[in-house]
Amino acid sequence: MTNDIQKQYNRHDDVQSIMLHMSQIYAVPDQHIRYAVTKAFFGTKMIEGSSVQEHGVKMLSLVEKLKDLKANLEKETYIDVILQSLPPSFDSFIVNYNMNGLDKDLHELINMLVQYEATIEKSAPSVLVGEAFNLKSERQRHRTLEEEEGGIERGSVLNSSLIK
Repeated sequence: MTNDIQKQYNRHDDVQSIMLHMSQIYAVPDQHIRYAVTKAFFGTKMIEGSSVQEHGVKMLSLVEKLKDLKANLEKETYIDVILQSLPPSFDSFIVNYNMNGLDKDLHELINMLVQYEATIEKSAPSVLVGEAFNLKSERQRHRTLEEEEGGIERGSVLNSSLIK
C-alpha cells in the first residue's frame, strides 16, 4: 500500500473494519448486478440450430445467479422465461409441456429439451443433393457433341435424349 492509503487504514482497529470500509468504497451494489443478470436472463434467446444443451446451461447459470442475488422469482417464472427463449422449432414441445401440466424442476426441463432436440434431429428429413437439370446447358452439350462427331443431323441427339 502507498503511504497515504496506509495512513488512512491505520486508524481502523481491526481487519473487519478495514474490509467493511473497502467494501463500502469499491463494492458494486447488488441492485446493479441483479439488474444486469435479470436483463441477460430475460433477453437471452436461443438461435435456431444451436445446441439446446448449451443454451440450457447458460440459462441455468443465470438462474443460479438470480437466486444468489435474491431476485425472488418463482420456479414457474424461470420455466416460462426458459421456454420463451426457445426458437420456433420447439413450439410443439412447449405446447406439449403446457398441455400436460408437467411440473418439473429446471434441470429436468433442460434434460427433456435435450431429448426433444435429439428426436427432432433424427426425424428431420434428409436432403438429397443432386445436379439440377438445365435445358440450356443440355442443348449446348449436345451441340458440341454434334460438332465433334462431324455432322450428325442437327437436333436428333438432343431430341432423342430429352424424350427418353
